[in-house]
Amino acid sequence: MMTSQQVLTLGQEAIITMLMVSAPMLLVALVVGLVISIIQAATQVNEMTLTFIPKILAIFGILLLTGPWMLSTLVDYLKRLYSSIPFIIG
Repeated sequence: MMTSQQVLTLGQEAIITMLMVSAPMLLVALVVGLVISIIQAATQVNEMTLTFIPKILAIFGILLLTGPWMLSTLVDYLKRLYSSIPFIIG
């Protein structure tokens, strides 16, 4: 039988893993968006596609760079989760 502490621990580990895996993509999108918006404000060019295309390319690039790390992080989390099933059930 699971206790409330075990449920909270599983939830906390899931949230931390999710934040670790999504942080590189979110940070790159934030930085690229900020740089593009500063350039648009300075040049007064307000084209909507100028914000999306660089963000998509930057996120794709960061996925290529950090993809193996993200995959190994998720696999490690799932291994820990599946190995703890017998202890959770009791």
